[in-house]
Parts: sequence; C-alpha cells; structure tokens
Amino acid sequence: MTKWQVADFHCDALSKMLMQSELSFEDGSTLDVNLERMKQGNVGLQAFAIYLPEVLGRGKFEHVVGQLEVYRTRVEKSPERLGGVNKILWREQVGEVGQTANPWGLLTLEGVDGLEGNLFYLELCYQMGVRIVGLTWNYANWAADGVLEKRGAGLTERGRELVRLCNRIGMLLDVSHLTEKGFWELAELSERPFIASHSNSYTVCPNVRNLKDDQIRAIIAREGRIGLTFVPWFVKQEGEVRIEHLLPHIEQICSLGGEQHLMMGSDFDGIPTYIQDLEHTGQYPRLIETLLQHYDEKLVRGWLWDNAMSYLGKHLPEGNL
Repeated sequence: MTKWQVADFHCDALSKMLMQSELSFEDGSTLDVNLERMKQGNVGLQAFAIYLPEVLGRGKFEHVVGQLEVYRTRVEKSPERLGGVNKILWREQVGEVGQTANPWGLLTLEGVDGLEGNLFYLELCYQMGVRIVGLTWNYANWAADGVLEKRGAGLTERGRELVRLCNRIGMLLDVSHLTEKGFWELAELSERPFIASHSNSYTVCPNVRNLKDDQIRAIIAREGRIGLTFVPWFVKQEGEVRIEHLLPHIEQICSLGGEQHLMMGSDFDGIPTYIQDLEHTGQYPRLIETLLQHYDEKLVRGWLWDNAMSYLGKHLPEGNL
C-alpha cells in the first residue's frame, strides 16, 4: 500500500520520558510513540503534549520546563543513526512538513496547572516553542474546571485573561477536557478557531470527555478541528474495541458537516489499554487500510493529513522567516 502521511495531534510520550529517564525515544517497544514507530506509521507530524500527572504535582512550572527539556534533548536531538524530529513553530514552515526525511513535532500544553497562575509563564512557553494550550485536564485548576469536576463550572477570571493573552500572542486553544460551560465560554472569547485535540462523539459513545453534537457544530462553524481519539472507552462503552468501531464516530462528525474538520488525536502513551491492532503509532497503516475500505481516498487523506495541515497553515503565528 502507498505510504500516506499522518498528522497526530495528541500523545503523552514526554511525561512518560520525564518520569522514566531510562526510556529512549529511539526504542521500538517502551513508548507508543517513538522515532522508529513514527517512521513505520509514516507520521509526518506528531503533537507532543506537556502533561503533568498528579504524581509529579500538577502545579509546578519546573515540570513543564522539564518536559520541554526532554523534547529538546531526547526527541528533537536524537542519535544520528535515526535522525531527529524537527519542530514546527510558524505557518511558513507548514509547506516543509512531510517533505523532509525526518518527522516534525508540535508542542502543546495539556492543562495550565503548571503555569502556577502566572501568565508570564505562558509567554515563556510560547518562546520555548509551545503552540497549542488546553486550559485543563480532568479537574479544576486556577483557570477552569475540567470535565470530572462535579460542580461543572467554567472559566475563572484568570482563565479568561489567559484566553485573551493566547489570542494576542497567537497561541492556539484546545477544548478537550473542558466542561461544557467552559467550552461555551471559551468559544465566545476565542478570536481564533480552536481544536478538540482528542475527543470523539458523545452521541455515539456517551463518555463525558466526548463532544456533544452542538459542540461539534460550534467547532465546525468556527473552522476548528476535532482529533479522533483511540482511547477505547471514548470509542465504545464496553467490550472489545476494534478499528471499525471508530467508523460511527467518523460518520456522526461528518453528518454534522465535519468532513473537512476531522483529524487524528490518538492519545498514545496516555492510555493503558488499546484498540485492537491499533496499539502504537507504527500501526497507523492498519487504520488507513480500514478507512479505505469504506471511504474514498480524498476523504481519508483529509482526515489523516490535509485537514490538520490546512488548519496550521492558516492559524499558526507568522514567523517572518
């Protein structure tokens, strides 16, 4: 089968590597996402989330910086025998992505707990290469409530200031993990199209982390993007989960007008169990094979690559390179 480029908008490899210093980004087995597997799966662009597990203490900027350093020293600068991962920062670089021998990385922040309420730290993250920010993980922090916070509140005043600062400096926003109330508040405040990096359809699988139809329509109306995620319990409520169980989510999002707004957001390295035959990034060809059995090539190419890259080409900041 012809190699197809893949853009994946979410993985948690950096937090694993921070907590386990012995892990090698070149290793073929210890990480779901590593250089060897990216090349096997022809993943031309991988978003690397900076996620602070509770075991680290979710509110420490030093752990954000620690993961940025993991990316710089162990992902971006990999051994010569395999090459490294390039880093995308500016919209002018989008045309180069997928055209080089080595894949590209996109840095994101999953939850702003580690910014400690200091908006200057957000600007530092931007200067160090972060380009997409999600306000929360599953629980409350200084900026907003996450989906598992029982009170279901929205953004704090400080969180609104953060959104306004993101708009001003060109940092893109991610609504995965936000409460519904927070989603709609961010949608009203954001001047730029936003994404849900790793969320599926709530209508198909009613998990609180999935998007309801009106949320999907709102993202589509604002020219944002939705990353189809491979978290088994976001795909199907019970029983074994196979690749074909992703298809109803694709159908539902497309039925709402999302053919050009759907992309991939695996959540590899952030999940303890997997969809059968889709257990690491090197297995993307199995997903592609299944998709091509049901959809035409143009649609599949859009979901795997074109939709994500067109978003970045329009909405990453200009670097005046």
